Amino acid sequence: MTDAPLLLIKGVTKRYGGVAAIDSVDFDLRSGEVHALVGENGAGKSTLCKIVAGVLKDYEGELRIDGAAVSMKTPRDAYEKGISMVFQETSLVPQLTVAQNLVLGREKTFNSVRALRNEARQLLRSLNFNINPDTRAGALNTARRQMVEIARAVYNQSRIIILDEPTAALTPEETDHFFFLVNELRSRGVAMIFISHALEEALTQADRITVLRNGHKIITDRASSFDRETLIRHMIGEKGAEGERFIDKPRPAHPTRKPILRVENLKYGNVVNNISFSVYPGEVTGIAGLIGSGRSETAKVIFGEFRRNFGGGRIRFEGREIRYKRPSEAVRDGIAYVTEDRQMDGFFETMSATQNISLGWIAKHPRRNWLLKTHTMKALAKQWFETLSVRMIGEDQKVLRLSGGNQQKVVIAKSLVQEPRLIIFDEPTRGVDVGAIAEIRKLIRDIADGGAGVIVISSYLPEILDVSDRILVARGGTIVAEFSREDATSEKILHAAIH
Repeated sequence: MTDAPLLLIKGVTKRYGGVAAIDSVDFDLRSGEVHALVGENGAGKSTLCKIVAGVLKDYEGELRIDGAAVSMKTPRDAYEKGISMVFQETSLVPQLTVAQNLVLGREKTFNSVRALRNEARQLLRSLNFNINPDTRAGALNTARRQMVEIARAVYNQSRIIILDEPTAALTPEETDHFFFLVNELRSRGVAMIFISHALEEALTQADRITVLRNGHKIITDRASSFDRETLIRHMIGEKGAEGERFIDKPRPAHPTRKPILRVENLKYGNVVNNISFSVYPGEVTGIAGLIGSGRSETAKVIFGEFRRNFGGGRIRFEGREIRYKRPSEAVRDGIAYVTEDRQMDGFFETMSATQNISLGWIAKHPRRNWLLKTHTMKALAKQWFETLSVRMIGEDQKVLRLSGGNQQKVVIAKSLVQEPRLIIFDEPTRGVDVGAIAEIRKLIRDIADGGAGVIVISSYLPEILDVSDRILVARGGTIVAEFSREDATSEKILHAAIH
């Protein structure tokens, strides 16, 4: 790592409707450096990085690479300067194969399909990514799409790689391998901007850390000069480290033990294999397990997103056997599902946050949608903005323009406005800042305390241990272990998930 900056950002400001998303931010990046960028949702991290990556234009301030002034107006401009961005929500083209996505933007005039496939296979193997290059990107799960994004940046031989929440969808083993790859790239002189809400990763993997708060730079210093508490204090100011803690309270035993949901010997393809479990009202049922264990697939079968045209088993909701052909049937019955992939499945990106929440209400009450006038729609949405502390520039701001964490809050609000009696949260705090994590976990607890049944699927064991009354462990498409809240530990859950 050299002292001279490879990338220098001076006084950069980006405004939306006269309101500054980032304001006079200075930042620099050196060759062979991992520079972590941390802050709450809406602090301006992604905005700053999208300017560097050419995704956002019409900004004020100055960008320099190798000392020369540059103007990033398109992603192509950034690409030609050796800059790649691995987005939190992947930018792959779903209809193209993995191999085609890897070379997108660098295609030759004449392309050999066989040569392209072999080149992609060799690259993926060199990164230890077990992905078939012939698979269409749209068929990959979130973690594997993220791997392809990382592989594409490596393929492009980028000098600067921007990593936006790169480990959020990875298993612990995949995360370890990812950081091995980061260190390999660092040794080659590649510079990386690392955005993460996993503060331990910033503290242990970065060379320097910059903290943004409310669009302003608060501090830049060596990672070794921070600890978790001081880092959070810089991020959220006077709120201090309490912002990330979920204040627990005694869990009163619910008067009924009659399950609201019972899944019996459910099968679906080769991913759900004879799975059985129950969910009770007033209780949070956590489901842990590695990616590919069948957790999300089971949820999508329950919700009707995956149709059971084949496979066996029964699903009973409130004592009645259900077999939904489409999610709309589940919504009308009182079941909601908060997806793990908000951009692909969670919201309509060209609509405002208000319109998205209103569509959630309309989905539950399709015959009454003509009653939802504009002022009622705005009042309904405002209530949820306040409940979930959604930060945005204006109520008409498109969801796509919100930070990742605020997008997640809109997705949750769109489901909760339906007043479900059973709600499934799939990775509910992925890409959410430390302050909002506690808010969402408390909301999950409040929903259960109100008498609803709640399922929480999460790869983050502290979250499962924090919010769950019972914890189920999935492996190979079935439930292999069950723990009470009192008996569960990270070690027990991991052992059950792996062995």
